[in-house]
Amino acid sequence: MTLQQLKYAVTVSECGTISAAAEKLFISQPSLTTAIRDLEQELGITIFTRSSSGIAITNEGRELLKLSNR
Repeated sequence: MTLQQLKYAVTVSECGTISAAAEKLFISQPSLTTAIRDLEQELGITIFTRSSSGIAITNEGRELLKLSNR
């Protein structure tokens, strides 16, 4: 896990969509998606659920983001 991956997760949570977060972070949407998926795999949790209407943060994701804000 890197600080950059945590920053990406926080930004996605704040923006509400991966595409808006990618724009804010000045990276491509596929790169951001890959970074988030890699983080989820490394931690063995699902941070965001994805659907056609966007993303939603999971309880595990909420806990991770709380820890990253300390």
